[in-house]
Amino acid sequence: MEEILLLTDRVRNTLILGESHFREFKSALEGRPDHKRPRLTKAICSDIGEALVSFANADGGAILVGVEDDGTITGIPHSEEEIQTMLNAIHTHVYHNQQLPLNNVNKLVLDNKTILYFSVNKGTTMIYQLPDGRCVRRKDKATLPASVDQIQFERQEIKSREYDSQFVDGAMVTDLDIRLLQGIADQYIKGLSVERYLQQIGLAEYGQNGLRLKRAALLLFATDIDRWHPRSQVRLLKVKGNTLEAGEKYNVISDDTVKGNIFELVIKAWEHLRSYLAYKTEFGANAQFEQKYIYPEDAVREAILNAIAHRDYSITNGIEIYIFNDRMEVKSPGPLISTLTIKNLYELEGSHESRNALIAKVLKENKLMRELGEGMKRIFSLMQEQALKKPELYSNGSWFRVTLLNKTI
Repeated sequence: MEEILLLTDRVRNTLILGESHFREFKSALEGRPDHKRPRLTKAICSDIGEALVSFANADGGAILVGVEDDGTITGIPHSEEEIQTMLNAIHTHVYHNQQLPLNNVNKLVLDNKTILYFSVNKGTTMIYQLPDGRCVRRKDKATLPASVDQIQFERQEIKSREYDSQFVDGAMVTDLDIRLLQGIADQYIKGLSVERYLQQIGLAEYGQNGLRLKRAALLLFATDIDRWHPRSQVRLLKVKGNTLEAGEKYNVISDDTVKGNIFELVIKAWEHLRSYLAYKTEFGANAQFEQKYIYPEDAVREAILNAIAHRDYSITNGIEIYIFNDRMEVKSPGPLISTLTIKNLYELEGSHESRNALIAKVLKENKLMRELGEGMKRIFSLMQEQALKKPELYSNGSWFRVTLLNKTI
């Protein structure tokens, strides 16, 4: 039981990691550095409510009160009554009768100073609002306004959003790639054990019968992925021509499938796809002919990563990539989620909503994904830099598709 991650350890790890898309620190003090005084309790309560609502409407997160932006603990010098008022902000500073999907609401003493720790899951069944009806959502380190009308949920979408955060009976740490996990844990915080890392990142919790793993842990790190998901895979089909035929005219000349957990797929899918991509010869800067990919390498990688990270894992289909003579299509199971539209993505304003909040969090924290919401913007930019036509996006009720064209503008 020594691998149980205590709340105080979790909070100290959070301080080490610093502010991010998933973490926010708020001081309980104000004024000049040499003349600090307690902030108004109602202002702190507003900060708590706004942070928790914005995290719940995005990918979940935590707020620490009594901590400066740089992680320094300065504490809460307020009275016990005022501190209790702050703890009650989870009710008083959220829209009437809404209950946040909370993990923690705690008063702690660290370094002889009182702080408050709140953490919340990603909401799946409703959109959360502030007392005045405003809706906000977390993006990177900022809290931004959001439209309640835009954020709608359907039954299948709720199922898909909850899928990676569900506990899996019978799953154990020994079912995971321990070597890979330990390397990731050490990069996260040096010396952190695998069990504590899984708890810190939200992939596991200790119960009466030991450590319980969530689906995201298995999708990310399972050694035998087929045991936990039948289609954690990317299928690559090379088509002769520009149209997929059927029957006697079936024109798929190569059909290959790669399987694995998410970390394996990110690497394997690109390694296999690279051999399918045609090259072109250009006269390089060193006055020699050079072989280059027809598609920008990083744009292809980004398209694959987006498909793996954001697909609907509650659907037992795999990702499919079709390589035609004139284009490449990346199809991922599940439609574009209801908080996003094709128009949003074409506008390239960094629109973002993670279907798989835990998976996206781990990939982001491990720098496999850049700033959340920037993937599509990066693909468009890379295609434009190579003077290729802008990508085409499509979504229906069953899948989402990104098409990269190899025609120049």
